[in-house]
Amino acid sequence: MENDPLVRAAVDVRLRAYAPYSRFLVGAAVETVDGRIFAGCNVENAAYPEGTCAEAGAIAAMAAAGGRRIRRVVVCGGLDAPCTPCGGCRQKIREFAAPDTAVIMVSPQGETLLERTLSDLLPDSFGPGSLS
Repeated sequence: MENDPLVRAAVDVRLRAYAPYSRFLVGAAVETVDGRIFAGCNVENAAYPEGTCAEAGAIAAMAAAGGRRIRRVVVCGGLDAPCTPCGGCRQKIREFAAPDTAVIMVSPQGETLLERTLSDLLPDSFGPGSLS
């Protein structure tokens, strides 16, 4: 997966994260159903908890460009252990992704550490269809 453009986007953007307090850099990238890729990094703030997660940044960039459906998600943390999306980001992903969407956690070198479906990470989720 190291040569996958979605993985590369998450790995590369991680290095631009703004994390002066935790020093824990995270990058994320989402791929839309039409193949576009959007990346985001975590941005901390001295007024905790006002920072933003990498996944939220990638989703915001996607939405700003008119994207509305996520096909895949990649998250890159700074350790050789999986960096899974937080609960809030799992719900943000669910707004734009189906339960069977792949969520892939990679190392800083782009090696796959863990792959789950969104349903694995957020079982019995509440999504847009729950309101219709």
